[in-house]
Amino acid sequence: MQQDPDVIARPPEALIGDLNPQQAEAVQYRGPALLIGAGAGSGKTRVLTRRIAWILTQFGAWPSQVLAITFTNKAAAEMRERLESLIGPVASRMWVSTFHSACVRILRRDGERIGLKSGFTIYDTADCERLIKLIANDFNFDVKRYTPRSILARISDYKNNLTSVREMLAQYAPDFKPGQRGYRVGRIGNPEELYAVVYAEYQHRLAAANAVDFDDLIVRTVELLRACPDVAEYYHRKFRYILVDEYQDTNHAQYVLIRELAGVDAGEHADMGAVGAGRVGPAWITVVGDSDQSIYAFRGADIRNIQDFEQDFPNAKTIMLEQNYRSTQTILDAANAVIAHNEGRKPKRLWTAAGAGEQITAYAADTAQLEAHWIAAQIKRLHTDDGVRYSDIAVMYRANAQSRSLEEGLIQARVPYQLIGGTKFYERREVKDALAYLQAIVNPADDINMRRILNVPKRGLGARAESQVTLHAQQIGGTFWDGVAHADQIEGMTARTLNPLMRFAQMMQELREFAQEHDAKPSQIVAEVLERSGLLEELKKSQDPQDQSRVENLSQLQSVAAEYEQNTPDATLAGFLETTALVADSDQLPDESQDSGKVTLMTLHTAKGLEYPIVFLTGMEQGTFPHARAMEDTSELSEERRLAYVGITRAKRHLFVTRAAVRAQWGRSAEMMPSQFLDEIPADLIDWKRKEAGMERMRSGWRANASHDFGAHGGWNDDEFDAPSSFGGSSYGSRSSYGSASSYGSRSTYGSGVRGSAAHAGKVTTRRAPVRQPAQPASSLKTDNHLLIEDFAVGDKVTHDKFGLGTVVDAQDKGRNSVITVDFGSSGVKRLMLRVAPIEKL
Repeated sequence: MQQDPDVIARPPEALIGDLNPQQAEAVQYRGPALLIGAGAGSGKTRVLTRRIAWILTQFGAWPSQVLAITFTNKAAAEMRERLESLIGPVASRMWVSTFHSACVRILRRDGERIGLKSGFTIYDTADCERLIKLIANDFNFDVKRYTPRSILARISDYKNNLTSVREMLAQYAPDFKPGQRGYRVGRIGNPEELYAVVYAEYQHRLAAANAVDFDDLIVRTVELLRACPDVAEYYHRKFRYILVDEYQDTNHAQYVLIRELAGVDAGEHADMGAVGAGRVGPAWITVVGDSDQSIYAFRGADIRNIQDFEQDFPNAKTIMLEQNYRSTQTILDAANAVIAHNEGRKPKRLWTAAGAGEQITAYAADTAQLEAHWIAAQIKRLHTDDGVRYSDIAVMYRANAQSRSLEEGLIQARVPYQLIGGTKFYERREVKDALAYLQAIVNPADDINMRRILNVPKRGLGARAESQVTLHAQQIGGTFWDGVAHADQIEGMTARTLNPLMRFAQMMQELREFAQEHDAKPSQIVAEVLERSGLLEELKKSQDPQDQSRVENLSQLQSVAAEYEQNTPDATLAGFLETTALVADSDQLPDESQDSGKVTLMTLHTAKGLEYPIVFLTGMEQGTFPHARAMEDTSELSEERRLAYVGITRAKRHLFVTRAAVRAQWGRSAEMMPSQFLDEIPADLIDWKRKEAGMERMRSGWRANASHDFGAHGGWNDDEFDAPSSFGGSSYGSRSSYGSASSYGSRSTYGSGVRGSAAHAGKVTTRRAPVRQPAQPASSLKTDNHLLIEDFAVGDKVTHDKFGLGTVVDAQDKGRNSVITVDFGSSGVKRLMLRVAPIEKL
């Protein structure tokens, strides 16, 4: 059995000695298809890397014969690092990467066989939206009705399902030819026809620009393998072992790609005498995943890929990993109980040897704002009294819109936090501008980036100049760059426009020559572009204080290029651009091992794959989590339940779950029923600090003819959480109606006065009331509503009981007698004493 001499030959015991029986069985399995059903926290990365090491040392495979695929660069880097510790530096030469990175390598090598030149550009979402807007302009359709984002989502669906342009046109617009001028999409009544035409034109323009979008990386690779049998044969011989992580997140195109790379459908028979996969026949496939963590259907992920694995791959074996090394048994029992309500899943029950641990702490708040304040108070207590680091705490929620009240609660409690999901580094305008220059240098046919930089920084080449160049390029059948380079041939162009155009063309030509001479030093090219283009000079001259941070961002871009050079032996400018294009959202998450000194806020979808000692799972209400769409769709509800399973299993030591009885939806305050997921958690696992919100408790009291009793579950005088006085008691209108606490999905609206809010509450009703006993009449609010002047700023919208909707035009802080001036339109401009004004901020 011949083996690569660079691979460290580990004895079998060194690879499986510290594994549990199921992990060891998965590492050693010898067969053509293996599904490792890895439950949350079951050590799947360890098993995957040990299996690769086993394949190399025990099956005699060479590192070049292994293809290991995962979903993020961060996960690929971790896998590569672990492999290096197992088999040595040879791991750095292996194909351990994301789907998209692997496809880029394949297309760079052989893409010309399907018309894709090696220097192709990879468009990000902003580039793609810009291209759709240009198409909308040319085809004269309404981008408000058919937004670029919605069109791109539809195109992504087509690509994920491998639906070709030809198929779409044949079905919906057989008379359209991509590149056709003067075609009136406006006459189309069927939206599917519009989508088909835009899809075709979009792909046509991508091809003309020698560019691809993210989905194309998979689709074009499948196209290449299907269209060129010799290329497919090369990869069948090259990759004899294919391992895929997070298999439950694959879409149909990725599923087909795996089969094509493995040669499953090539009809070739395996070498039965070989120790492992041998040199012929289909590659051996190992997939790792958990159907209970399939939460990306909205991105095209198809849970059937993992559910049907045993039917899709002959002689497949499934090994379940159920021992958890992350969470306490209490947390795991809660997760097991919730996910057990999903039908059609392969049975799996997580367990741990770590013990039961603390009960889950639960709290029912009156409003979303008070939920946030209770969470902030608990975090403060954990940090101050128990010594828990802020960075060991995460607050998770179903939708980004929930972060506002949570942020306000943390700010008021002075708890440092970081919000995951803001503007990414490579999406910042100044960074995008610099990268656009670099893309245009590498690929002059890239019209989108060339047009972006034409007048950035401003050089007197506005929309008229751009349209003249575009028209000329169309007339000569060339790219936008061809139009720029031959600008002196454009009829009717004035010297005022021609001169800066020619200077721009000369500068780009010189930058291209500089880039060719210094291709191995991307950081030097970045520096030259920033200097010659004027991007840096314009920002440095600016008096805008924000522009200083933009200068720092450009400096950071140059540092990233320098770091790429140091870590990449065969560094090139195109390679650097490739790494920036393939950065995923999850790659920019903070390192869990580092103490950031901040609490982390993120959506549940972002949290997948992460873990924290303390986790707050918020917004546990029907219509929030599970989402309203899931109320009438069992498949949607199953996905929401898997999301709950993911959220619960992010916690290592202590899980908090919270809900609000009232939450703002579409500008109105609605009563929210408790999430059914709370009912699915066994009662003995939960320690309720407050099980019913104030009005729920009052309602229960009315039913029991005991409205004076506000005891066990926490009423108005809840010792667990003393809300700040500015967020005090409740004022409810007389027409409130309430649904049954046990009925899911029913939501009703409180009356005019709604309890509590925080600053900058957007469209949410924000009347603040003093802390009071339930017997105090709501009418007392008329004498002092305790609204705070610092919560009102010029431009804020308010409603007045008499004057209606108005805009704040002035705010004067005079203590108790603070005054705001409001323009009520037809009712005139009014000066109002804040504490007695019958207003609500929107």
